[in-house]
Amino acid sequence: MTGRFSTHLGVRPMDPIVRRLRSLAPLSDAELELIRGLAERRERYAPGDQLIAEGGVSQRPRFVISGWACRNRLMADGRRQIFSFMAPGEGLGFGRRPALAATVALTALETVDATPVIEGVRRGAFPGLARALAAMETTEDALLLDHIVRLGRLTAFERVAHFLLELQQRLEVAGLGDKQRFPLPLTQEILADALGLSIVHVNRTLQQLRRAGLIELRSGVAILLQPEALAKVCDYRATAVSPTKAA
Repeated sequence: MTGRFSTHLGVRPMDPIVRRLRSLAPLSDAELELIRGLAERRERYAPGDQLIAEGGVSQRPRFVISGWACRNRLMADGRRQIFSFMAPGEGLGFGRRPALAATVALTALETVDATPVIEGVRRGAFPGLARALAAMETTEDALLLDHIVRLGRLTAFERVAHFLLELQQRLEVAGLGDKQRFPLPLTQEILADALGLSIVHVNRTLQQLRRAGLIELRSGVAILLQPEALAKVCDYRATAVSPTKAA
């Protein structure tokens, strides 16, 4: 679903990564060339494949080209809590500390090995990328805090609205959506595991949002019909994921 949407918008494979990083910091021509050169270092994963085990250390950093992954933790009875998502253009495995949660592919997933980026940044050769990676880490922290607020203080209606607005912002930055429309290849079961709701409750809430004239869902694409009204409903603040004015 994401792939079809990307093709429709004329997005090249490395474009989401370039756009995402440039939204975080200005990049030089050499830095852009380095990022685009990562296209030769592709890796593919099937849904359910584990990229990083809980307690393990990532062997290499990666950027997502296509597909979706998540950080999650499984309970003994099979219940799952999803902490965060990685969409096209976003990174995973950049920390060298033992992982506090597993990273798993949710859909067919394609990534690129970002080791050359880390090596160049450590040498001090790419200051723009160093700033972008630092900003990426700060943004991930901000998104995690937003997720805690969603789970701890928002109603089911507000949680779903807030989550959809966040995804719209993140995917627009990557060039995979616009102010209203973006790919949403996540099942209701995945949404339930992320939002702390039952599948039945997720389905009921999506129907409520549809009946209120706030959203539409069409073949893996979400459409926010009244994004401003939706933001008012859940007190959504977009500062954590809004693009900067990068050169």
